[in-house]
Amino acid sequence: MPILYEKHRHVGIVTLSRPEVRNAWCEEYYVEIEKCLNEMERDADVHCAILTGDDSGRAFCAGADLKSDKTHTIESAGAFIEALPSRSRRFPANLLSDFPKPVIAAVNGYAIGIGCIITYCCDLIVASERAEWRLTQASLGIMPAYGGTPRLARWIGKGQATRLAMGFPLKAEEAYRIGLAQWLVPHEQTMGKALEVANHIASHPPLATRITKESVERGLDIPNIRDASLVDAYRFMALELTEDKKEAHVAWREKRKPLFKGR
Repeated sequence: MPILYEKHRHVGIVTLSRPEVRNAWCEEYYVEIEKCLNEMERDADVHCAILTGDDSGRAFCAGADLKSDKTHTIESAGAFIEALPSRSRRFPANLLSDFPKPVIAAVNGYAIGIGCIITYCCDLIVASERAEWRLTQASLGIMPAYGGTPRLARWIGKGQATRLAMGFPLKAEEAYRIGLAQWLVPHEQTMGKALEVANHIASHPPLATRITKESVERGLDIPNIRDASLVDAYRFMALELTEDKKEAHVAWREKRKPLFKGR
């Protein structure tokens, strides 16, 4: 299978696994990633997710498989337009950003092209010292699809996003320095750190982490801070009515570990 899925306590781990081609992208990824995300969304026991690449492939994802003559080709403009709504809904960039639970990208090597884009469609990034981001589309006569450049500009600003989109590589240390990656660790500690981060998030009331992700993700689409703040007031009110909010406050006062139920 090109996608591996496993659970580690309250964390779901999705691994791109085509090590013989450095986990390069394939059509099966679209279907299998969607299946994994749907399964994790339905599973109330999963509070947080990790997306990574098979370490034996020595990359997170080497991008599109350019050995196939069908890569980056379309039958006609009409066929493309007709298929776009369905394909857009299934594109991992949209699936990951719309996924209600926090997702951590554990970038353990090269993240190229589409493999680069999906890292910053996650919510947080843990980078191996071997990680490197590359958007190579312009050199191939195309461009990063599905909002690849504006999504990136939200993370690191216009200039840095343009630089990467024009084919200049971004190594792990600089990715951490400019805020693309939130953690930078020795390679062998990448998954350990990603699990540490995920377990920390998973220890919180799951409704609170879901609504917090929603606030960050949707708030970026609201052009003025007053409207964004108003929407957050309703989110705050909804969380105040949850059982987990009450449990968290009582547990703090009683100096004990809280028991959250996702209600």
